[in-house]
Amino acid sequence: MARRRRSSLQQDAGRKLGFSAKKTMTVAQQLYEGVELGEEGAVGLITYMRTDSVRVAQEAQEEARRWATERLGAEYLPEAPPVYKSRGSAQEAHEAIRPSEVTRDPKSMARFLTKDQLALYRLIWERFLASQLMPAVYDTVTADIDAGECLFRAQGQTMKFKGFTAIYVESREDHEAVEDETERPMPQLEEGETLRLIALDPRQHFTQPPARFTEASLIKVLEELGIGRPSTYASILGTIINDRGYVHRERRTLFPTELGKEVTDLLLPFFRDIMDVEFTAQMEEHLDKVAEGERKWADTVQEFYEPFKRDLAAAKKKMRNVKKGEETGEPCPECGEPLLERWGRLGKFLGCSGYPECRYTRNLNGVERAEDQPTDETCPTCGKPMVIKHGRFGKFIACSGYPECKTTKPVTLGIKCPEPGCVGELVERRSKKGRTFFGCSAYPNCKFVVWQRPINEPCPQCGAQFLTERVAKGGRIAATCSTSRAVSASLVRRPGATCAPGSPRSTRAASTRSPSDASWRPCAASTASSHGAGWCGATRRARCGRRGRRESS
Repeated sequence: MARRRRSSLQQDAGRKLGFSAKKTMTVAQQLYEGVELGEEGAVGLITYMRTDSVRVAQEAQEEARRWATERLGAEYLPEAPPVYKSRGSAQEAHEAIRPSEVTRDPKSMARFLTKDQLALYRLIWERFLASQLMPAVYDTVTADIDAGECLFRAQGQTMKFKGFTAIYVESREDHEAVEDETERPMPQLEEGETLRLIALDPRQHFTQPPARFTEASLIKVLEELGIGRPSTYASILGTIINDRGYVHRERRTLFPTELGKEVTDLLLPFFRDIMDVEFTAQMEEHLDKVAEGERKWADTVQEFYEPFKRDLAAAKKKMRNVKKGEETGEPCPECGEPLLERWGRLGKFLGCSGYPECRYTRNLNGVERAEDQPTDETCPTCGKPMVIKHGRFGKFIACSGYPECKTTKPVTLGIKCPEPGCVGELVERRSKKGRTFFGCSAYPNCKFVVWQRPINEPCPQCGAQFLTERVAKGGRIAATCSTSRAVSASLVRRPGATCAPGSPRSTRAASTRSPSDASWRPCAASTASSHGAGWCGATRRARCGRRGRRESS
């Protein structure tokens, strides 16, 4: 059981916890920087996590041996602390990743940690303790059975000594886990004994194709091939999955996207050397030698640049231009010109070859792409009308003279940013993972973010600048205060339901209006707005959120 370095931490967290490499390093950073432990204050629970060394300080090994002796017994410890050898390219400036103090076991730390922090800390703590223990011991029995012209072989094994498995058990999702690590007892047999046939279960096995990569298995292969370093694996995966969109993740499995396939098909014919994994590994080795003073930097760059310059020139002349698009044989329904299959930031789409005179576009699934919406604003740069466009991260306002004029601005919600001294307004955005959030238009100078949709009404209880929507049980939408979890109003509205405008009504309870133009008031059976009561002025129906009671007037 080897000690943990950064790449093995990312692999284990991916297999056991379902963490991405980026999430693993983010949570590990929190554990390293320090967690509040009551009267002790902020304490770093693990050692430096950006390391590919398996070296461990002697005092840490002694502490682990004391803990194991007290909890498990001396028979679980080898005579001398185990020594593990780092890879040749490993940087030994830091120890292996381990708990800063073994006595801080996961059970005692649970009340101070979040769910993710506790899960990762338990993984690190258990793996480190297991690395200091004896191996597990199994008794293995093999029986050869003669049956006419056939020979059958059966194997069984029984655990004799738990060893490190008393602390840490490899994930059953681990592709490295082999069957002989599972206890399978063999019945008592005597040599020469005649056996009675109970049943035959004939099975035909075929060679299976390799499984698709997960983040954990891809990191393992990158490490084996010498591509990248443990410090770069999270950024490599983040680039191809989130930033570039070459790969998408379904559950834990990685699949190439159409864009990823297209980029590969374009680059391979012209840059075979650079796309070769052996070239990348060799370059990593050369850069290590440059850092160690064994190679000259200028020679290394020259050796790379000469063939690259030649390949780049050939690609500029011969590489297919995907921006021009490919003819589909289908005419444009608006002008009759041929439709082209093009690539955009959101993927493939169909566009009219008569662009910019004809701006017809359609997604490949047959849905027409959202058209630009006119506004009453003019471009401050060139004076042309501004329009609302739909981009990868949501709506935005841009100059209609694009691409000649690239002036853009965000679509605001008309709600001022609550940060003191900020003059920005809240805008709707989408994260790289597609999740909607609301941030300040003055970003990056102001980094205010709220994940619930803001409602441009002050809180009737504390006067906060705006409320936020929250979906309650049963599909009702509750308006909550933006500065606390208190429910300041509940809206009796289910997703997809519509309500015509009605006249507002007033009661002693807090107003419970929807953010639309429909009017609402509390149920007469309840005077507390927190019960989720509401009145629709159009349908003249009321619901009591406390008992689900309806009444009419």
